[in-house]
Amino acid sequence: VQLQAFGGGVVQAGGSLRLSCAASGRTLISYNMGWFRQTPGKEREFVAAITWSGGTSYSLDSVKGRFTISRDNAKNTIYLRMNSLKPDDTAVYYCAADQDLSRSSYFYLANRDRYDYWGQGTEVTVSS
Repeated sequence: VQLQAFGGGVVQAGGSLRLSCAASGRTLISYNMGWFRQTPGKEREFVAAITWSGGTSYSLDSVKGRFTISRDNAKNTIYLRMNSLKPDDTAVYYCAADQDLSRSSYFYLANRDRYDYWGQGTEVTVSS
C-alpha cells in the first residue's frame, strides 16, 4: 500500500488543521493506522492510532482532547483533526499502516516499529 499524507501548513497557536492520509494500492480496511510526528534531532513520536474498523482509537496524553483520529474506509483515507494547536505540536507528521490485525493494544499501536508502511510526511508549523 502507498500512503500520502497532506494537509499540513503554518497556523497560529490556538488554530486548527486537518491532516489526511490517502492510500492507494490496497484498501485501508486491511490495516490498523497511526499518526506519528518528528522534529529534528528527536525520535519519531506516536500521536494517535485507530484500529482497522475504527472501533478503537488511542492518542498521546498531550494531545487528548485536542486531536482526533478518524477514518473513512470507503474513501481509503484517515484523518487527524488537530484543534487548539500549540507551538510544541510543530513537527513533520507521518501516517503509517500496520497489517497485523491480531494486535490492537495501545502499547502495540504506539510502537513505531510495528508499522509496515509509511507516508512521506506533511509539515505542521504552529507559530506563537
